Amino acid sequence: MARMRFLVGGLLFLALLRLGAAAEATAAAGVVSVDGRRAIASTSEDFVCATLDWWPPDKCDYGTCSWGRASLLNLDLSNKILLNAVRAFSPLKLRLGGSLQDKVVYGTGDAQGPCAPFVKNASEMHGFTQGCLPMRRWDELNAFFQKSGAKIVFGLNALNGRVPLQDGSMGGNWDTTNAASLIRYTVSKGYIIHGWELGNELSGNGVGTRVGADQYVKDVIALKSTVDNVYRGNPTKPLVLAPGGFFDAGWFNELIVKTRPNLINVVTHHIYNLGPGVDTHIIDKILNPTYLDGMASTFSDLQGLLKAAGTSAVAWVGEAGGAYNSGHHLVTDAFVFSFWFLDQFGMSAKYDTKSYCRQSFIGGNYGLLNTTTFQPNPDYYSALLWHRLMGTRVLDAKFNGTNMIRAYAHCAKHSPGITLLLINLHGSAINRVSVTSEGAHGHTARKHSRKFAQAAGAMREEYHLTAKDGDIQSQVMMLNGRALVTVADGNIPRMEPARVDGAQHIVIAPYSIVFAHIPYFHAPACS
Repeated sequence: MARMRFLVGGLLFLALLRLGAAAEATAAAGVVSVDGRRAIASTSEDFVCATLDWWPPDKCDYGTCSWGRASLLNLDLSNKILLNAVRAFSPLKLRLGGSLQDKVVYGTGDAQGPCAPFVKNASEMHGFTQGCLPMRRWDELNAFFQKSGAKIVFGLNALNGRVPLQDGSMGGNWDTTNAASLIRYTVSKGYIIHGWELGNELSGNGVGTRVGADQYVKDVIALKSTVDNVYRGNPTKPLVLAPGGFFDAGWFNELIVKTRPNLINVVTHHIYNLGPGVDTHIIDKILNPTYLDGMASTFSDLQGLLKAAGTSAVAWVGEAGGAYNSGHHLVTDAFVFSFWFLDQFGMSAKYDTKSYCRQSFIGGNYGLLNTTTFQPNPDYYSALLWHRLMGTRVLDAKFNGTNMIRAYAHCAKHSPGITLLLINLHGSAINRVSVTSEGAHGHTARKHSRKFAQAAGAMREEYHLTAKDGDIQSQVMMLNGRALVTVADGNIPRMEPARVDGAQHIVIAPYSIVFAHIPYFHAPACS
């Protein structure tokens, strides 16, 4: 009965949207041309990733303390919404790390002194003293990861054993002792780790401090040796990832070239291209297509370095919160942020990015879940729809019309045909979009776009995402006109599509996002 109400509601929403498009003087027409002959890139099955951080409750930015009890050390692992939110992805990749990871010691018994928590201290890097991860808490976390089916990437402290150098950087070899002890403990307990990552934001100019690329290469090789030794004979060997920092072409190139062909599995970089969370113009940047396009060069340049080096390593976005210093309330945790977030997914995937880790799953003003209520914010549902609908093969999609529509296409996930992602950044224009197939004409090499053939009565599935009451700063996302909220038992709501006659245009409301699964689109790349 609930599903029937959802479907009826969706049909009513689309009927009203089409009536609006017919009556609206500013309704525009556009064409998405999709080349289904070959994939231009590919992602991993578990492309969607999110982070869990170390920040204590007294981490504050601009007078606001937004982290609550969202730290790896104090997060309520018994919360039903938390469990169900992770489980819904089956699996969700979680990257454990952040600014304080290079100040974490592991209470395995080899570290000297008591296993003490972080203490606020303005004179210390990142504003906190060293903190400790007790093995009791590590056991609790792994019990949760096992129960929820999460895949874990753990960010290791890369500053152990370093000494300050005159140029302000940190030098000397990384001391692997404490990290190796944690890795051995983890293996002895049978905990499955998807990857071990070295360091956080120490590349290039660094954040807080930095380590030179040549030294980092030696340390990555030391991590690889440690992982190989501890996991010798083990059927599952984790990935080795680095450097988890901001892209610096010269620094990254040295790391990639000196670790080729296979001393490192994943090259990770971070993205906070919208500036500080205190910025009052973040929404303007998000709604500006030229500003959004600015990130393409980073994805392209990193892809170029990997290809030129002949390495087996692949690229991930290891952490991306958009706006640094914990984000901006009612922007980075509201509907409007899904424009940036999903555009980042689409753009990074086109450049062969295999995984994209959102900062954060919970915590700060950019969590996929609300820090206190655990209710999913709009971006949670955007990420879940991407995970369920967008397959691993990326297709070339071009939108002919206004530059305020962003268009991406993938082979559909575990289904025939393709899935389109359409993002309307315009606040007043409705768009009527038709889809064409890009192909070769006859025996010539000349390309042309044509309306693809479809059987009579063919139907597609549409998921229209809008903000409650049209307020893009709302924290409630509407799917086909119905609010997405968890039910009383903490379960994630069903996300049912509206079924639409394939002969009709895709109608996109102002300030909205549409996923359209088109099963009848013939794409040889997807077969």
